[in-house]
Amino acid sequence: ISLQELMQPKPGANGTAVTEFILLGLVETPGLRPAVFVLFLLAYLVTVGGNLSILAAILVEPKLHTPMYFFLGNLSVLDIGCITVTVPSMLGRLLFHKRTVPYAACLSQLFFFHLLVGVDCFLLTAMAYDRFLAICRPLTYSTRMSPTVQRRLVAVSWACAFSNALTHTVAISTLNFCGPSVINHFYCDLPQLFQLSCSSTQLNELLLFGVGFIMAGTPLALVVTSYIHVAAAVLRIRSAEGRKKAFSTCGSHLTVVAIFYGSGIFNYMRLGSAKLSDKDKAVGIFNTVANPMLNPIIYSLRNPDVQGALWRVIKGRWSLV
Repeated sequence: ISLQELMQPKPGANGTAVTEFILLGLVETPGLRPAVFVLFLLAYLVTVGGNLSILAAILVEPKLHTPMYFFLGNLSVLDIGCITVTVPSMLGRLLFHKRTVPYAACLSQLFFFHLLVGVDCFLLTAMAYDRFLAICRPLTYSTRMSPTVQRRLVAVSWACAFSNALTHTVAISTLNFCGPSVINHFYCDLPQLFQLSCSSTQLNELLLFGVGFIMAGTPLALVVTSYIHVAAAVLRIRSAEGRKKAFSTCGSHLTVVAIFYGSGIFNYMRLGSAKLSDKDKAVGIFNTVANPMLNPIIYSLRNPDVQGALWRVIKGRWSLV
């Protein structure tokens, strides 16, 4: 089956096919749309600016040329990608008072969103493994987490996420959509499309749970296992200062993991609900906007090395003006 055939809508039982969807967006009151536009434009600019600043800090600061910050730099790129997949198109619809999105564009957005979120999931696991090696296996850390290993972990993350995103996109393309075509959300995602299908989504939902259990459950189990070993090793450190330093390097990562998995589980474990509500929009905002915006803040808040590097980047910019 070719990509062009995949992106063509399938006719339903009555012979008609939905060629475009109507995204209701965040607010239906026209008077509130300008405020929503400004708010989300600012959020987008802050997120892109914050993550680019983290990237610049990692590049200019020699102290940050370590595996942990290599993964953090990749995570910043993903955060920019995640918010770019959803927010600019929503801003465009608000600006031009257009609610429709073509079938192919909807599936494309679905694919890229799941691709980037999937890589995010695996990178968080690689970062947990990095902390495990640094704290529990310090003597062999440099060989076990060599630049080659780092690049392989990133490559495997992309490969696994690509297969996951493609699986769901192909599966959703087999469903029939014959109306209604209204999505009560601001971007295309699986739960919303399942509700609009006029064919059975049971296999798709089983696939989502099954593949999700493997692709998200396994990384989460590895993260938890890594941090159990890390906690045990840190508690054996005699000095309070040593324990504090070891935990400070893990605290930011654990916070990001908790937010990422918490919002993701809430979003996809409610497929059986009869009607998707405004709560799902709130979770969607958290997944696509809040998470990418919070990550630079979380990683720089308690990290003097990142703060120092960011300050040097900002001073360098001002000196060029």
